Amino acid sequence: MYKLNFNEQIHVHFIGIGGISMSGLAEILLGAGFTISGSDRSASELTNHLEALGATIHYPQAASNITDDIDLIVYTAAIREDNPEFIAAKESGKPMLTRAELLGEIMENYARSITVAGTHGKTTTTSMISQILLETADEPTISVGGILDAIHSNVHVGHSDVFITEACEYTNSYHSFFPKYNVILNVEADHLDFFKNLENVRASFKKFAGNTSDDGILIINNEIDDVKFFTEGLKCKVITYALHGDADIVPSEITYNEKGCASYVPVYNGKSLDRVQLNVPGDHNISNSLAAIALTIEMGVSYDHILAGLAKFGGAHRRFEFKGTYNGATIIDDYAHHPTEIRASLAAAKNYPHNRLIVCFQSHTYTRTLSFLDDFATALSAADIVIMPDIYPAREPDIYGVSSKDITDRLEKMGVEAHYLGTFEECEKFLKKNLLHNDLLITMGAGDVNLVGENLLNK
Repeated sequence: MYKLNFNEQIHVHFIGIGGISMSGLAEILLGAGFTISGSDRSASELTNHLEALGATIHYPQAASNITDDIDLIVYTAAIREDNPEFIAAKESGKPMLTRAELLGEIMENYARSITVAGTHGKTTTTSMISQILLETADEPTISVGGILDAIHSNVHVGHSDVFITEACEYTNSYHSFFPKYNVILNVEADHLDFFKNLENVRASFKKFAGNTSDDGILIINNEIDDVKFFTEGLKCKVITYALHGDADIVPSEITYNEKGCASYVPVYNGKSLDRVQLNVPGDHNISNSLAAIALTIEMGVSYDHILAGLAKFGGAHRRFEFKGTYNGATIIDDYAHHPTEIRASLAAAKNYPHNRLIVCFQSHTYTRTLSFLDDFATALSAADIVIMPDIYPAREPDIYGVSSKDITDRLEKMGVEAHYLGTFEECEKFLKKNLLHNDLLITMGAGDVNLVGENLLNK
């Protein structure tokens, strides 16, 4: 594999540079002095931003974009084999890396690299840790899967040896990463179109846990089933955390404010630390913050900086994000797209002031919907009313014989008011007619369901 060296600032070309992750990596390399070019189907805010920073971007993708002066070509999994630019790149004989491989190569150039992995909570926990690190003099380089208000972006080019990124398990892309500090939040069945079963998911995470540097640290949730399966034989230091039960760091004396945000006393290796105040709701964020505290303490961050960072962190965009009010109803947007995430978000909503809880849920991918039909219905049954547009297909064809109506049918059998409405327009019509003062509406899913709430607020 091609080895990237920050002391040799070559010309890197990105096929599909406009994606949120690809554009972030391009920005990091621009900040390190590399020459950057790329291509995409059309211009966007992300590509305009890169051009303003000095990148050369071509529209659309074409074989002629692969020029002789390019030293390295990076491409995403979304690029098809018959893409003319991809074909020209392969024929050129130039070194090529996938997006994940490039991210792993970038990480190798930072002595204190941090990855955050898990079925859920990656973006929030990566953002939470980033907020803490931004309090310190060691300004980190950050690559996160959502927009973090503290940096007004999903990427931040720092000036230290600290690099932090979330690590996605899909297609085993995180196996290209070899971090100094590794955080594993949870391990559950997901992406079954690739992994097929939970056993394969667990095997994948075990391999990734083994990628932690021998002189590094693994922070892992002790509530993961048979956690020793992931930690046995590792040479690195292992630190456990848990919301419930025993671990190296646990919460005590938990209280909640009027918005459902917790305050608690962390107990680390038997010692009570000063009380933490979170500004994100839900018990799952207590758990996320325990991982963040353990990591940053082990990195030598002062506890005052940790408290300050956690107090300032108001969440990443699309993570229980307050959007506004409509006719006296509060609108929240949330990225939850797995049954466990839905349960956590709706549990957090119970501590948020409201009369009725209404969820507009857009299921994400046909294979995930088919795999979790009953689990989705059970998780969503915590709401008073559930409305559903069609499934967001992402990368998948509609060949699985499943629809959002299959979930609403199950909810109705459970005695929950549920409506399959198909289009966003029909969802908006329903909400205009039925939202009442003091209702809490959550638009929920990993697709573009956030547009439902935004359209209501803009009308």
